[in-house]
Amino acid sequence: MTVKLEQYRIFKAIADTGNISRTAKQLYLSQSAVSQSLQQLESALGVRLFSRTARGVTLTAEGSVLYDYAAQALSLLEAGEARIAQSRELLKGELSIGVSSTLTKYYLLPFLRDYHQQYPHIHVRILNGTSRRVLQLLGSGQVELAFATYTPDADSFSVFPCFDTHTVFVAAPDYPCDFDRVYTLQEISEFPLILLEREASSRRFLEDCFLQRGLRLQPEIELASHNLLISLARIGLGVAGVTEELSLSGLNRGVVRKLHLAEEIPSRRVVLCTRRNTPPSAAAGRFMEMIRANHGFDRPAEQDG
Repeated sequence: MTVKLEQYRIFKAIADTGNISRTAKQLYLSQSAVSQSLQQLESALGVRLFSRTARGVTLTAEGSVLYDYAAQALSLLEAGEARIAQSRELLKGELSIGVSSTLTKYYLLPFLRDYHQQYPHIHVRILNGTSRRVLQLLGSGQVELAFATYTPDADSFSVFPCFDTHTVFVAAPDYPCDFDRVYTLQEISEFPLILLEREASSRRFLEDCFLQRGLRLQPEIELASHNLLISLARIGLGVAGVTEELSLSGLNRGVVRKLHLAEEIPSRRVVLCTRRNTPPSAAAGRFMEMIRANHGFDRPAEQDG
């Protein structure tokens, strides 16, 4: 006979009250239902759990052994139920995000600040990496949310578009070039270029755009940080290929200027991804709501360059 969890709950309640009648009243059950549950448990285990007395019942030696385990197991279950309830109410829990360091700084910071202020007890865990890397983390379950700069496999992920980005080329105001002139991509490729390292998805995207026109990019300087692109361009080390939306501070302050292109480079889309057919936790769901409520790009709080 299979023992049901409710039978252990009733068994523990009987042991705590020492009386079947009081247990029935406490659990809002009939006395016969409590007695029947106890009989079924004793029959399934093949032992006597209580000794009957005129004043009620007392645990047998076997019953005392079982009580210790049942009390511990039920306590753990109650703690688990409470933890789930707290998570549902965003009193406890974890928010895990896979995102590049650049998007963390320039896009997510305001959302993370507001989220932490509203839900200070939620532990926020961020794993940085390229778009390919964070989607791998999402697929393996190491993060619940991932921000990528290309559309992943629709069979594996659900995708929500956040904003579009545009690649531009910038240089210091005194750099030896003509900012009034319109440059071809061929001419751009001949400048001393400052680009992100090859592992970056935006670098691969840019190289593909030039290769489609028979042009190969051979940068003088390759960097891991988008912020450094602006920093080195502003001191005159070359022409930097940057994301315009992430460079607004430097452009607006005039520390770098944008070169005009004869042919616009296609835009790229930043998307928020989740695992398809996997409901997000309460913590992740609330963060997604915040993103969706205001998914347009906001100017970064920190200045670049």
